[in-house]
Amino acid sequence: MHNQLLNLISQNTPITEFDKNLCVQYFEPVLYPKNRVVEPEGKIPRYLYFIVSGFMRLFYYNDSGEEVTTHINCPPGFLTSYSDFIDGKISSENVECVTECELLRITKKDLDTITQESIPLKNFSIWVFQQSLSYNESRSKDLANLTAEQRYKKLLETNPQILHNVPLQYIASFLGMNAKSLSRIRRQIIK
Repeated sequence: MHNQLLNLISQNTPITEFDKNLCVQYFEPVLYPKNRVVEPEGKIPRYLYFIVSGFMRLFYYNDSGEEVTTHINCPPGFLTSYSDFIDGKISSENVECVTECELLRITKKDLDTITQESIPLKNFSIWVFQQSLSYNESRSKDLANLTAEQRYKKLLETNPQILHNVPLQYIASFLGMNAKSLSRIRRQIIK
């Protein structure tokens, strides 16, 4: 189960057996069923998750009580409420398994331990955080500058597997529209 994580790390920085052993020691394998909230809002996120298989999302409830999906991720990716996890603050977001998920998880304390003991793992951790910042910046620009149809087409090009594995209402929310609008856009594209 750790092989996907080790492969991703080694694609970004050379790692030794010592580094690999740290990952195996500190990243705990877990299996969760579909629709399981693994990090609920109102608490400090306990874990950073590496997705081995399955699809996860971040969401919150708006003032009307509706779910707003802010992030959808699939393998090989990391997911948590990052800033709250790093800062040890109470999160207003939920982390949920959209499908059954095989995950590797690590606590903030253990993440700090492995990044102090291993320069390659520290560098990789920085890279993951940079990727998260870049993704969020790009997503904000897309929501501000692209039409709903353009956002859907971009998702279709960059992450088509999401469209086949994640319920339509989550995708619509993630793209900043309602499910009816997304259905209309999909019908127009198919024509």
